[in-house]
Amino acid sequence: MLTQSRPKRSSSGSRYIKARDKRLFESGNVPTHTRIGDRQTKLVRVKGGGLKFRTINSNMVNVLDPKSKSYRKAAIKTVVDNPASKHFIRRNIMTRGTVIETELGKARVTNRPGQEGMINAVLI
Repeated sequence: MLTQSRPKRSSSGSRYIKARDKRLFESGNVPTHTRIGDRQTKLVRVKGGGLKFRTINSNMVNVLDPKSKSYRKAAIKTVVDNPASKHFIRRNIMTRGTVIETELGKARVTNRPGQEGMINAVLI
């Protein structure tokens, strides 16, 4: 089980004394690496009984044109830059802040596609 509690070892390498076992409220999930492909989402129950739509694959994006202040749907061509990890660029993984190449031009992803079920971006 993945956990969000503190690690077993400190930064110096010494081991923390275990006070108790893992608790359910400390549980975490594997990150959703949203990729380019035919649209595919997954419904996940989260703490408190809420639901999240995880975008697994997507080839369309809602693009905001700041000049005309209008949204348009555009196809995603490729990932140009990703501040989260340089390795995400060649794997075409999209996270918040990723610069993508669309048919309308370059755009920056402004939401978290792995947690919201869609991709929104602003032309740059």
